[in-house]
Amino acid sequence: MPLFDEDTGTFVDEVFSKVDAFLLGRNTYEIFAASWPNSTDPDDPIARALDTLPKYVASTTLTDPKWQNTTVLDGDVATAVAELKKQPGRELQVHGSSRLVHTLYDHDLVDEYRLLTFPVVLGQGRRLFPVGGRDTKFDLVESRTTSSGILITVYRPAGRPEYGLAEVE
Repeated sequence: MPLFDEDTGTFVDEVFSKVDAFLLGRNTYEIFAASWPNSTDPDDPIARALDTLPKYVASTTLTDPKWQNTTVLDGDVATAVAELKKQPGRELQVHGSSRLVHTLYDHDLVDEYRLLTFPVVLGQGRRLFPVGGRDTKFDLVESRTTSSGILITVYRPAGRPEYGLAEVE
């Protein structure tokens, strides 16, 4: 949080202004459900979006969600998400939920990655892309750097990469 600056906040607000529904893994859902409904700022656009918009949770163990507007996707997640994506509207967004992102990646269900890269090495944590996942090429849609050094990038999957051999003279 010490690096989270005004530019980053503006970007996050832009992202949340495009959402119609959220798709979350169970762990992320439980973390969000424990805090966001308790926001005391009625003008916070993130809290308002998370609390009022539909939330779809990929889980085989969550049976009785208490947070309003929550639907549990307990069957084939890839099929359920493909159906959700066919519905009219703006964006179905995933925040956190790395295992869910791996499933979506494996089934070509991610339209765009919005990444915040902080100038810090932690040395551990979950991977965005699964180990042993298939090779994927991306198109850079946007990039900018904030005043505190956070790199904001937006990528769209662009199929499989092409390979070649480098010739040494």
